[in-house]
Formats: sequence, C-alpha cells, structure tokens
Amino acid sequence: MITLALVGDVMLGRGVDEALGGMRPEEPWGDALPVLDAADLRIINLECAVTTHESPWKRTPKTFHFRADPSRAVGVLRAARIDACSLANNHTLDFEERGLLDTLDQLDAAGIRHAGAGRDESEAARPALLPVRAERVALVAFTDNEPPFAAGPDRPGTNYLPISLKPEVLDRVGAAIAGAREAGAQTVVFSNHWGPNMVERPSGLFRRFARAVVDRGADVYFGHSAHVFQGLEIYRGKPIFYDTGDFVDDYAVDERLRNDRSFVFRVSLEGGEFRRLEMFPVVLSFARTGLAVGEEREEILLRMERLSAEMGTRFLRREGTLVLERG
Repeated sequence: MITLALVGDVMLGRGVDEALGGMRPEEPWGDALPVLDAADLRIINLECAVTTHESPWKRTPKTFHFRADPSRAVGVLRAARIDACSLANNHTLDFEERGLLDTLDQLDAAGIRHAGAGRDESEAARPALLPVRAERVALVAFTDNEPPFAAGPDRPGTNYLPISLKPEVLDRVGAAIAGAREAGAQTVVFSNHWGPNMVERPSGLFRRFARAVVDRGADVYFGHSAHVFQGLEIYRGKPIFYDTGDFVDDYAVDERLRNDRSFVFRVSLEGGEFRRLEMFPVVLSFARTGLAVGEEREEILLRMERLSAEMGTRFLRREGTLVLERG
C-alpha cells in the first residue's frame, strides 16, 4: 500500500514571494505539514516560474505573471518534501522560456521531479517516475490553458492538450499512459490543469473526458485550475478529482465561492488499485495554509459532501475528515 498526498495550486510568486522573505520555509504549509509528511509521496501543481528572470511574457495578452525567487521557493518545496510538481499550467512561461528553463534547472538541482513542461515537446510529454519502495508511481501532466505556451519540437513549453473526445486527443492520452506503464509504473496519476476559473462543477464534456482518461488506464485523475474544489467521482473504481482547488497563494477571496478553502487529498493505492481516500479540510490565508477547525471546517465538509453526492459519491466522517474506503 502506498499513499499519495495531492494538493492543488501552489503559487509562490508575487505577494507570497515577498512574504517568504520574513518566513521560515515550513511556515506556508502551516499545521497541514504533518498531514503531507504522513504520505509516501507529495504531488502539487506549481503555478509560478521559479526564476530571477525579469522579462514577463508579452507575446499574447496576459493579466497575471507569477515569479518566485529560487532562493526562497525551493526551500519552501523542500520543507514540505514535495516529490513532484505538475508544470503544465498557464503560469509556467509567465517569464518567457528563460523562466521555464530556470524552473526546470532549479527543480532538478533540488531533486524534485516534474512533468508537463520541458525544453521541447518530447520532454514536456515525459512522465515523472517516482519510486516508492518496490513500486513506481508515474505523474503525467497536461493543460488546456494558454495554447501559446505549448512546447514545440525545438521550443520549450507546456504539454498542451485541448479538452475533446476526438480520437487524436484521446490517442495522445492513451499513449502517455501506456508510455508510463512501459517505463515501469504500477500507478499512473493523470494531472490536468483545465477549464475556467471559479466554477463549482465540471461541465458534461469535462466529465466525459475524465472518464475517457480512466478508460485509457489512469489510476488517479488529478484536476486543478478552477481555484475552487469540485466534487469527487469514483468511476470504474478510480478516483476523479475534478478540481483540487488552491493551496498556497495571495489571491483575493470570493465570498461566495470561497477559493480560500480546500483539502489535502490523501489517496492510498495497492498495485494501482484505489483503496482509501482521506480528505483534510484546509483554509488559506495570505501566503499560508492551515487545517480548518470549528464552523469553517464544517462548512467545507458539507460543501464537498453536497458536490460529491451529485456524482453518487458518499463519505464517512472521521475526526474532522472525510473518508472513503473500498474493499
């Protein structure tokens, strides 16, 4: 049995980067750190460039550019023992190709694996292989955000994939998962930074796409991008996290959708077979995350129960967490 801790968007740039100058590296994770530490592997979506390069992306219109100083950001990732990052998202090239290349170099030097972006399209599509005792977990990562960021044969960029049920799209999905299996992975995590911001529910197309990914062999579907968590579906015995929300950031809070609330999602698998899920509610403040308590924790639990029930998923409650177990 292996346990994966998944969290959504970790954005260490802008105001977070400034705040880190006066913080210890472990502080952004707050008292969620022991929950992460109890897992065998920790996987995040890293939503910023880790670079000192100062020229932002200007080739196409873009409102936000996120950049984290390597001397601070790498320490934060190491403090939480992050094993792998998805880099397939709409901020990886915020500071041009140079910023992406610096990010790859910084993660490589720190021993943090990554998937979803690379020095060319071949590297961007390559899975990250994570050894756990006698097993291997593969992270494959895609995004439908920012088509101009897409890697090319000789151009750094992201592993771009539109959300579609067209055969050529699903063939790429199947090839990525098959490639991870051929590389020795018993468990395949399919990460996707997809869709619009601030929506509580995935569209019908997104649900069909996620199921098609599972049909092609993924063991865990790890979605993010909406900035708010969405419901969980179990399809063919596999968990689909349509959106895991935010985890560390400096974002303004929508008082209705509450993008400052989410979970640590801890998934246990055996030989790629889903066995158990524990969800620990968290609350985000400026540049910090902490475990939710009291009335706020109850509101987070109730919302996840409601959204997941719409997909036929029901949980047990155990000591302030949501738990799902399968035989």
